[in-house]
This record gives sequence, structure tokens and C-alpha cells, in this order.
Amino acid sequence: MATEFTVGDDQGWTINFDYEAWAKDKVFHVGDKLVFKYTAGRHNVFKVNGTAFTNCTIPPENEALTTGNDVITLVTPGRKWYICGVNDHCANYGQKLAITVLEAWVSPASAPSTPAAPAPSTPAAPAPSSAYGISVSGYQLLMAAMVAVAFLVV
Repeated sequence: MATEFTVGDDQGWTINFDYEAWAKDKVFHVGDKLVFKYTAGRHNVFKVNGTAFTNCTIPPENEALTTGNDVITLVTPGRKWYICGVNDHCANYGQKLAITVLEAWVSPASAPSTPAAPAPSTPAAPAPSSAYGISVSGYQLLMAAMVAVAFLVV
């Protein structure tokens, strides 16, 4: 089931917030959504690569998300990086987020079903084995010998 994460929770997307700590205990999966909430015009959101994230390199302005309620659906697994491109918000105020996205959740309801294995049937009684037949014959032979000896003694 997809989860919607408001980046920064109640603080939203702003300066002087520890987004690394915010993301630390969260698990992101393909299909989840990141919601960047901020005052439009004061911040923006850029999806960048790892190098641009580290260096706070701002992409062309036409790549910015600027609504103040930007929703990004996580569509592929792997590392994802986001920065604010306003002034020096990324470089000097830590307004940047890095996350790792895992494969989509597979719930039991949506997992492909496999046919149930048929219940094992009660096995038929084994046919008498030759060993069983020999043991009965051996017993009968022993009894006959004992009876014969008893008649000889009497």
C-alpha cells in the first residue's frame, strides 16, 4: 500500500531543518508519494543527481516545482535527491533531501496466487510384503514344530 510522506512533517519544506534525520527512520517504496509543502515563491523543489545534491548545483529554472504543494510519486527504486534552488537555501541552510527508494510493497492480497497443493490422500494399505508372508510362515512353522515335539514327548 502506497504511503504519502509530507517532507519535513509539520515544518514542511523549509530552511534550517534536518531532512537527513527526518528521512532516517522512514522506509520509502516505489508508489509512495513525497509532498513538498511550502510558501510558493519562497522555496522550490528540484530533483537532482547525487553530484548536484552534494554540490547544491541548481538545474535550469524551468525544471523547478513551484506550487508550494508539490507531489512527487516515487516510480523507480534507488537513491533520489531533492534540493531547494532559491538563493543559497541548499548550500547554506540545508534545504535538501536524499532518500533511498525500495521496490514496491507486495501485499498478500496483490501477490500472484499459486494453486493450492492438493491435500495428500490417505495412502492405501500396503500390499502384504514377501517379508510379512515369510514371517507368518516362519511363525506357523515354529508352532507346528513345537506341537510335533509335544506329541513326541507325551
